[in-house]
Amino acid sequence: MKKLILALIFLLPMLEVSSQEIAEIDVQAFAEEIFQLQDDELNYEDLYESLLLLYSNPLNLNIANSEDLASLYILTPQQIQNFLQYRINNGSLISIYELQAIPTFDLTTIRKIVPFVTVEERASDTRPLLQRIAEEKNSFLLLRLERTIEKSEGFIASDTSAEGEPFPKYSGSRNKVYSRFRVSRSKDFSIGFTLEKDAGEQFNFDRQIRRYGADFLSYHVVLENQGRWKSLAFGDYQIQLGQGLLLGAGFNPGKGSETITTIKRTSTGIRPYSSVLESGFFRGAAATYEFKHLEITGFFSHQFVDATVQNDSTFNELDEFITSIQGSGFHRTASELNSKDQIREQVVGTNVTFKTDNRNFSVGLNVLNTKYSIPIIKRPSNYNKFEFNGRQNISGSLFSNLLWENFNFFGEVGMSKSGGVGAIGGLIASLSNRIAISLVLRNYDRDFHSFYGNSFGENSRNINEKGIYWGLKFSPFRTLFFTAYYDRFRFPWLKFRAEAPSNGYEYLIRLNFVPSSNVNLFAQFRQESKERNSNSDNSLQRLSPGVKSNYLLNLDYQPNAIVGIKSRLQWSNFSFEGSKSRGFAIIQDFNFKIGKLKVGTRFALFEVDNFENRQFAYEKDVLYAFSIPAYTGVGIRNYLLLQYTLNNKLTFWARLARTARNDVEKIGSGFDTINDDHKTDLKIQVRYKL
Repeated sequence: MKKLILALIFLLPMLEVSSQEIAEIDVQAFAEEIFQLQDDELNYEDLYESLLLLYSNPLNLNIANSEDLASLYILTPQQIQNFLQYRINNGSLISIYELQAIPTFDLTTIRKIVPFVTVEERASDTRPLLQRIAEEKNSFLLLRLERTIEKSEGFIASDTSAEGEPFPKYSGSRNKVYSRFRVSRSKDFSIGFTLEKDAGEQFNFDRQIRRYGADFLSYHVVLENQGRWKSLAFGDYQIQLGQGLLLGAGFNPGKGSETITTIKRTSTGIRPYSSVLESGFFRGAAATYEFKHLEITGFFSHQFVDATVQNDSTFNELDEFITSIQGSGFHRTASELNSKDQIREQVVGTNVTFKTDNRNFSVGLNVLNTKYSIPIIKRPSNYNKFEFNGRQNISGSLFSNLLWENFNFFGEVGMSKSGGVGAIGGLIASLSNRIAISLVLRNYDRDFHSFYGNSFGENSRNINEKGIYWGLKFSPFRTLFFTAYYDRFRFPWLKFRAEAPSNGYEYLIRLNFVPSSNVNLFAQFRQESKERNSNSDNSLQRLSPGVKSNYLLNLDYQPNAIVGIKSRLQWSNFSFEGSKSRGFAIIQDFNFKIGKLKVGTRFALFEVDNFENRQFAYEKDVLYAFSIPAYTGVGIRNYLLLQYTLNNKLTFWARLARTARNDVEKIGSGFDTINDDHKTDLKIQVRYKL
C-alpha cells in the first residue's frame, strides 16, 4: 500500500514526460545525442544494433544489477548506487514513475532511460522454452532493397567475353538486398539470421566459394539463464569482457558529448551477432557456466576469412603467405572474388570471472589463442616493423571492476605472444548531485597484438598508443548542463602519415540548455591536433601538427506531437604549416507524424575546401540502418523518409536521398565513379511481425 501511494504521489509530475517518452523513441536521435562525435572510422552498425536491442528487449529494473544498469551508458555510479539502495529499502518497483523518487534521478536522466527499461514482476516464466519461442511477440521478418539510381563505372559494359558479348566490371546486379529474421526475449533467448547481397555481387549458389544465395549469411541461436548456464551460443556471436582489451564485441561508444558514462566498457559477456559487417565476430559455439561466485566461459570459433594469398620470394621463402586480412566484405570483381574465404581462422578462448553477490566487485582472467591456416607476413618496412607476423597469436589479460559508493574503478592489463603489453585503467566518480568526473589512462605497446580488442583509445586498434583522458559533467541548474573532456595521447612508433613518433591532443566543450521537454539547444566546440609528415622539405622524419577545430550549433524543437524541427549549423577549419582550409554545412530537418504515417525530411547546403574538413551529418534512415555521410565539395544534400504502419503486423519504409555537387562533373572514384554531378539512393523496406 505504501508503494502504491508513493507511485501515485509522483505520478502527476511525471505526466509531463510520460506521454512522449514512454511512447516509441527515435533510437537514432538518441544515439546522436549520446554519442555526438561522428567519424567515418567508427562502427555505427554495432552501436545502433546494441541500442535497438535494448529498446526491443527493455531491461527489467526489478532484476537489473549494477552491470546491467551500467551497460545503458546513461547512469553515473551515484545514480546506480542510489537506484540499488532504493530497491533494497522499498522492494521491487511497481511503476516506472517511481524513478523520480530516487535521489539524483532528474527529469533529463529519466527521459533518457525510460525507453530502455521496464518494470515487471520477478516471477519467472515457467512455460517450456519452445513454447516461449513460438509465442514470443518480439518476432519479425524484415526485407530491404537498395539501389543507386545513377549507373557507376563498375556497372558499365567494357571488356568482351569469348562470345564477343560485353560484360560489366562488377559481376552482379546494382541492387543491394538485405533480409533479417529474429525472435528474441531479454535474458532468455535470441534466434535469427541475416542475409545480405551488396550492389555488384552475384546472387547464386557456388559451393567452391561457399556462396549459398546471398554473398553473406549470418545466423545465431543464443539461450540465457538456463539453470546454471548463464549463456549458450551457437552460430555467430561476439564477446565483451573486461575493458575490451582482448574481447571488445565491436561496441565502442568512444569519445563524445557524453564525457562520463561512455568511457568505461561493461562485461556483457556473450552476445548474439546479427550485423551485416563481415568481420569482427566469432562463428562456432560459446557457453558461460555460473557456479557460486564464479562465471566460467569457454568458446570456439572456426571460419573462413578473406585474404590474398601470395608467394613473393623477393622478401619471403614460404610457399604461401598473406600480407593482411581483408575486412571490406565486398566480392564484386574478379580480384575480390579470388580473395574470398582464402584462409581459415580458428580461435579458442576461456574466461574465469569472480563476482560478489551484489556485483559491485569483479575480477577476471581472459586467455585467447588464434591460429591461421596460412601465416601473415607483412612486407618489410619501418611502418610494419612491430606488426603481427606468423600463424599463431596467444594473448591473455586480467581485469577488475569495483563500484564503491559514488566511485567506479576499472582496469585491464594484457600481454600478447610477442611480449607486448596493453593496459588501461580509470575511474568514474560522482562528486555531488551536480558534478561527475572521469579519468582514463592507457598504454598499448607498439607490439601488442589484439585482433578482437576494442578498448578505449584514439586509434582504431589497441596498439602503439599512450594517453590520458579527463572528463567532466556539471549541471548547475535543472535545465542547464556542461560537459567537457581533454585527451592527451602519444604514438611511440610510426603510424599512417607520421614517419616518426608523434603526439597529439583533443578536447571538447559542450553547453546544453533544455528549458522544457520539447526544446533542446546546445553549442559545441572540439579541437584535435595530430602530428604528421611535413611538406616543407624531403625529410620524412620531420613532423608538424595538423590542427582541426569543429564548431556546432543545434536546436531541436517539437512544438506538438505532429511536428519536429531540427536546425543545425556546423563548420570547421584545418591548419597545417601556415595553410588554412575550411568547411561548413547548414542543415534543416522537418519531421512529421500524422496518424500511421511518419515523414522525415532534410535540406542541407555545404561547402568544404578539402578532405580534412569533411562535414559528417547524421541522417534518419530506415529501421536497422544508420547513415552518416560525409559532405565534401560544394553542393546540396536532401532526403525524404516515409514510414507507414499499416497495422500491428506490417510496417513499410521508403527513403530517397540525393547529393548534388556544383563543383565537379563526376562523383566517386574507381569503379564507383558516376559520370554526373549528382547521386541518388533509393531504399525500400518492409517489416512483418510474426
